[in-house]
Amino acid sequence: MALPAVADTLPFAQPRPQLYSAGQPSAAQLQQAADAGVTTLIDLRQPDEDRGFDETAATERLGLRYVRIPVAGAAGLTDANARALRTALAQSSGPVLVHCASGNRAGALLALLNARDGASVEQALQLGRDAGMTSLEAPTRALLEQAAAR
Repeated sequence: MALPAVADTLPFAQPRPQLYSAGQPSAAQLQQAADAGVTTLIDLRQPDEDRGFDETAATERLGLRYVRIPVAGAAGLTDANARALRTALAQSSGPVLVHCASGNRAGALLALLNARDGASVEQALQLGRDAGMTSLEAPTRALLEQAAAR
């Protein structure tokens, strides 16, 4: 399977080249992503959230780099978490899959990063929507507008 097909064959969004976002992948989807070239999995879920399988062990078995950045809803949309995500992305040597339960937190945090990279508020929000952001759009917009006003 060619890498560009990842977002076409799996329920993943591709907000940027080499970057995929999603809700909770199944063990089979994780295997498919690894087979297609994804090298790093960034998990934004809280440690106590049920993933349906041992994601850490599955990631290790597949030879993927596993990074956990616990994001607790709107309260987790922080500078520290955005910096942690930026660092994890920068340290990745290939395609990355960022996920939470539904894609909402992944999209919101990616919107914050997009704005830090120079995107306007609307451009950042569009990337966030493309990456799966839904109910966190209002608090994300507020954070982006607050940052833009500085």
